[in-house]
Amino acid sequence: MFERLRKAVDGFVQKITHKSISEKNFESAFSDLQLALLENDVAYEATERINERLKETLTGEQIGLLQSKKGAIREALYEAILEALTPEAPVDLFALLEQRKKEGEPLTLMFLGVNGTGKTTTIAKLTYMFQKKGYSVVLACGDTFRAGSAEQLQTHGNRLNVRVISRPYGSDSASVGFDAISHARARKIDVVLIDTAGRMQTDKNLMAELKKIHRVSEPDLVIFVGDALAGNDAIEQAKTFNEEIGIDAAILTKVDADAKGGAALSIAIATGKPIIFIGVGQEYSDLEPFDPEWFAQKIVPAD
Repeated sequence: MFERLRKAVDGFVQKITHKSISEKNFESAFSDLQLALLENDVAYEATERINERLKETLTGEQIGLLQSKKGAIREALYEAILEALTPEAPVDLFALLEQRKKEGEPLTLMFLGVNGTGKTTTIAKLTYMFQKKGYSVVLACGDTFRAGSAEQLQTHGNRLNVRVISRPYGSDSASVGFDAISHARARKIDVVLIDTAGRMQTDKNLMAELKKIHRVSEPDLVIFVGDALAGNDAIEQAKTFNEEIGIDAAILTKVDADAKGGAALSIAIATGKPIIFIGVGQEYSDLEPFDPEWFAQKIVPAD
């Protein structure tokens, strides 16, 4: 996991350790690291942010006489990555759920993402997680365009023993979310998870439909689901969905198979929104809370 990105970081550390850390030497060494980061799906904006933090920490008189130079460089790089991944406004899903329960309302989550990212499976994994913590869930199939979408969600619903609200193909997708929320209120169900069509972020007509679902359902959170293996495509998807509709958090799938690791770093920086979970396998239990410290340690492990 993240092997290529880690090797790029190691190369930067070795190169700059053997030089005096003047601004000129730093820029020379960092240009190589920047190229390696770009090749490993780290967006340019993200590399510039890391560059600024590292330059501020490493150049001049920032490293003490008794401090290991190599250790100081690794620590500075670790802190730069950690800072980039740490959101200004963290999302505590379960604290928000408890707040909504006190208000007598279900927690409503709307999910965005293109086809093939694992969005529907991620919704099923979250359902399983909520159930394990004792909460009830209803699912809404807001994809009334793609053949098989309702059946796919219903299969998960059957396995997890939860109700799936759907309508015939071609129906108004916004009404499905509204019906699911009404059902949850009537049955005192804790959580509503709204699946949506896997739209390409460049499709303006379908983006307008997503905006309508958002306007009608008024979700507590909009969650972008991206495929870590999609690299720069996932980053552009997240940026566009955030600009067009607004996202509150992201979930990355297939992280266990990601040798690069740049998508997570870039999505966090490009959107300013937290990554809250990562998918690490095919089982319902294979959804883990995202820990920025864990990620930074994977990229810059301690000596």
